[in-house]
Amino acid sequence: MPFGLTFADADSEYSDADAVIFGVPYDRTATFRSGSREAPAAVRRASYNFEMKHFEHTHVPNIAIHDLGDLDDHIYPEDMREEIKFSAAPVVDDKKFPIAIGGEHSITSPIVGCFEKISVISVDAHLDSRDEFMGSPYSHACVMRRCSDIVGIDNIFVLGARSISEEELEREDIIPHITSFEIFEKGMERAIEVALNSVKNEKIYLTIDIDGIDPAFAPGTGTQEPFGLHPMDVKKLIGAIGPRLAGMDVVEICPPYDNGGITSNLGARFIKEGLSVYSKHNLM
Repeated sequence: MPFGLTFADADSEYSDADAVIFGVPYDRTATFRSGSREAPAAVRRASYNFEMKHFEHTHVPNIAIHDLGDLDDHIYPEDMREEIKFSAAPVVDDKKFPIAIGGEHSITSPIVGCFEKISVISVDAHLDSRDEFMGSPYSHACVMRRCSDIVGIDNIFVLGARSISEEELEREDIIPHITSFEIFEKGMERAIEVALNSVKNEKIYLTIDIDGIDPAFAPGTGTQEPFGLHPMDVKKLIGAIGPRLAGMDVVEICPPYDNGGITSNLGARFIKEGLSVYSKHNLM
């Protein structure tokens, strides 16, 4: 493929790959600003900004990466979910490391459903724990509730939440979480320890909603929320998950509102961090 259409260094055939990247350009349930369907292409372009290896990971073996390209852009979330399952399930079954580039956060739960036994840790400004929103149980505002339907609420944890509705806090089964305010007061290391000890299944799927990061560092998202996490905190989280990391996604990047592409750049860097951490613990 021409430059910029695949993720940087994703030059391996599927059969030889340790990790498989795919884009899901879906944003049909966006509730404020749409445009995240453009993110897979923008994040791929941004990935060419970086060295093949970052200096803190030079001791890590090279990882063979395959880029499947983008899934189709469907109208209905039910159709999007079915195509994700069709595409992601073989990646999981073949014991490769799946990385999805959203699109909106609703793409996460069908990927989680492809794993047999998994926990989910989410970086997000929101709990996304409604039963339904605007008439759909598959809205991006419901994704952690849908994930909890699959893996159980004791295998879900959200870091960095700071925009939570009364509806989500008044129910008995509140999604376990630590707010960004508590992280600022008590430190990210403690928050990571709480999250890792909270979830029960050993392997972890990490989903990074870019609005979990403070908009000073990641302005290109559909629902900006001030008082967010620092990018270095998310880097620490990826490293701390370590040998438990089984898959990841980066979602809710909105290129039309991105100043100079810095949010796409950050999303690409998080993916490269995930690739390095996975390589360190599985290929050495």
